[in-house]
Parts: sequence; C-alpha cells; structure tokens
Amino acid sequence: MASSSSILLFAALIALVSWQATASDPMRVNGFVCKNPMEVNADDFFKAANLDKPRVTNKVGSNVTLINVMQIAGLNTLGISIARIDYAPLGQNPPHTHPRATEILTVLEGTLYVGFVTSNQPAPNRNKFLSKMLNKGDVFVFPVGLIHFQFNPNPHQPAVAIAALSSQNPGAITIANAVFGSDPPISDDVLAKAFQVEKNTIDYLQAQFWENNHN
Repeated sequence: MASSSSILLFAALIALVSWQATASDPMRVNGFVCKNPMEVNADDFFKAANLDKPRVTNKVGSNVTLINVMQIAGLNTLGISIARIDYAPLGQNPPHTHPRATEILTVLEGTLYVGFVTSNQPAPNRNKFLSKMLNKGDVFVFPVGLIHFQFNPNPHQPAVAIAALSSQNPGAITIANAVFGSDPPISDDVLAKAFQVEKNTIDYLQAQFWENNHN
C-alpha cells in the first residue's frame, strides 16, 4: 500500500499538470473561448444589427437574420439568440428544425400561418400537426427539434416576425435543402424508397438550386 507521502506527491503532480494546461490553453465553453473578465467591454454585448430595417427575401420568399454568439460574443453561455424574419407576399420560412433550441415567435407586421409536427408518437398521435393563423402581436412556440414552418398567406402584403431561441447557437436544418441539396447527393435509390416515388422525381428535385434563407 502506498504511503501517505507518496499519495500527496502524486496529487501535487496532478495539480501542477492541470494548472499548466489551464494556464497555456484558453478555456472554452460550448466551443467558444471565454474572454478574460478584465478585458470585457460593452462592445462584447452589442451589435448594430439594424433589425428595424426590412430585408430582401430569396426565392422561397423569406430572409432570416439571426443574431447569435457568432455576432455577439457576450452571448456565450447565456443560452439565447434572436432573429428577424422577413416574409414576402406568399413567402415562407420553409419546414426546418432547430436541433438545440425552442423558438418563440412574435408577429410584428402582417399575418402568418404557422405550424409544427410532433415526433414519431404511438398511434393515434403519430406525427400530429399543430397549426395556427397568427396576426400582428400574436405569439407562437415551436418546441426544440421539431419540424416547423411559417407562411405568409397574403398575396399583397409582406410580413415580419421576431423570434427568440433558447440557445446561443440554435442551428437550423432546412428539410428540403438537407435531403435534396446535400453535397454529395444522397443516393436517389435511398430517397425514392424513403419518399415512395419514382427515381426521376428525386433526380428532378436534386437538380434544383436549394437556396439558404438564413443570414
């Protein structure tokens, strides 16, 4: 059995190695370097984001301007992000998921038809679709990880919403882009079987330009 002095010596060596590692390597939280508190200033918590200004939408008719930890370093460890979403007339933020965040959406201008699909539940609640028509000032919640969308049903007027998300880096997976726009493409044999359609339908979808609406 090791003596008490040997155990103390071993513990001291471990502490020394740990201290050296901490001193030489910057500490990271959630993959981001923690700034020395003595060097923090107001700009670490600020961005002139111009979220009051309208954005140009893309071919699906939307534009998502996300403010997360990549834009504001002070968000590190705070677990929150914000986004402005602009919708053209008949525009949509197509079906997508946030793998790391619940989203709460507030309509600032216009009308939005929104909804999400529950996960693979046992029958009779399997993939239940929950939807709502929202007007200016209304609020809707999309639970973390579930497929959801927003659609502007007005053919003449744009719409605007603000979304808060419960992660400093919520992530976004747009379903059609991921499935049909992957690089390299997923085998059309796999997708034809999964969607129960002909391979030429999959080939057509994979040939489209799947544009990202997130800035």
